[in-house]
Amino acid sequence: MFNRGSFRVKTGYLTAFLLLLISYLLIFVTLQQLLQQTKWLERTDLVINDLETLSSYLNEAESAARGYVLLNDPDHKETFNSTTEKIDLLLKNIDSLTSDNTLQQKNADTLKTAIQEKLGGIYRGILLYEQGGNVITDRIKERGEIGKKLMANIKVIIQKMERAERNLLQQRKEKLRTVSTSIKIITVTSLAIALLLSTYSFLTYSKESDAKRKADEQADLYRRQLESKVHELQAANTELQELRSLEKFTATGRVARTIAHEIRNPLTNIILATDQVKSTSGASEETVMLLDMINRNASRINSMISELLASTKFAQLQYSKVNVNSLLDETIELARDRIELKQISLHKKYSSFDCQVFADVEKMKIAILNIIVNAIEAMEKGKGILEISTTAITGNKCKIDIKDNGSGMNEETLQKLFDPYFTSKDSGNGLGLTNTQNIILNHKGSIEVKSRPREGSVFSITLNTTE
Repeated sequence: MFNRGSFRVKTGYLTAFLLLLISYLLIFVTLQQLLQQTKWLERTDLVINDLETLSSYLNEAESAARGYVLLNDPDHKETFNSTTEKIDLLLKNIDSLTSDNTLQQKNADTLKTAIQEKLGGIYRGILLYEQGGNVITDRIKERGEIGKKLMANIKVIIQKMERAERNLLQQRKEKLRTVSTSIKIITVTSLAIALLLSTYSFLTYSKESDAKRKADEQADLYRRQLESKVHELQAANTELQELRSLEKFTATGRVARTIAHEIRNPLTNIILATDQVKSTSGASEETVMLLDMINRNASRINSMISELLASTKFAQLQYSKVNVNSLLDETIELARDRIELKQISLHKKYSSFDCQVFADVEKMKIAILNIIVNAIEAMEKGKGILEISTTAITGNKCKIDIKDNGSGMNEETLQKLFDPYFTSKDSGNGLGLTNTQNIILNHKGSIEVKSRPREGSVFSITLNTTE
């Protein structure tokens, strides 16, 4: 009886071990596919971004050349020359990113030829303008008409390449979703295996006390293995969430660049037109005043666009090793006046572990200060409690929690919290938390928010302790 039970136990555990081993291998292979698809997805997105930026630079170069001819302003010529250099770099980058796609390589070569012809025509037009004594001749106008046709052809090529890349992007997203579904199926299968194993062990070892003891030991071993696998899957799921946040942030930046492109072109024409009118003799004082008003507001719009672009693009960071607790203390000092003015009770619960992270200190102060200021503004005067804590977590990471007992937020607000220009306050431009998310994502960290109406909010920031 004992030998028979022992044989059944050994057979059961061997089968379970093989099944778990197979599931581990499947998960490993699937995760590798997930990482590969993610890299291709990022590469395709970069091509789309470069094409959109290229279109913007071409318009900027054409506008600068037109401004130089109309206003005879050397600054516009300098802008044309610098933009031409940027266009050359973008063309090289697009050529590199599409090296694996024969059709896109042909389109890229055609685009490069058309752009060189377009820029060459503009440059020759400028030379004719300068050689003709800064006078717009009929020949220059003829070149302008040719340039318009070339520009239209270039836009068609760019749109064709963008459509091809977006189709490719959609295909790769579908593959990514397929891989994600595979991970879920494998996870459920692993849990089912563990459940069957536990049931089998219980029934077998209930008949044999010695066999039961061995089964308990084996079950405990497999339980730990399962928990380890669950943690791995949770980590993979967290990575997926971060990738989605990054994709959303990238998409937001792309929309912002598109908006900036569509607004700045007519804005440039407005500024050029007002300068042209002001330079015309005989303008009345009232007319000059109104033109100055137009210029000031145009500059303000341009500044707002620059702020939007700055809050939705990846920035270069100056990394240095810094203690998280010291970083928080320095940031709190920047908000000390606000805390005392609203009579906020500050509680610091720092980890005793020396949590060192690699970060751009000044930018990270800005990110944390935005959260602290929002927490202070959300709390009532004399009743607020601000709790700031740090925790060292597994995987070479450090977690910062900023908790308040303010008014809290509903689910709709949480969904839009990091969107540009979204704010629930009477004042503010709605770019603070967008900039905060930008900085943290640039540090390859993550930010999560938990909140309920009238129950306060908790902002959790996770940073890497290694470079």
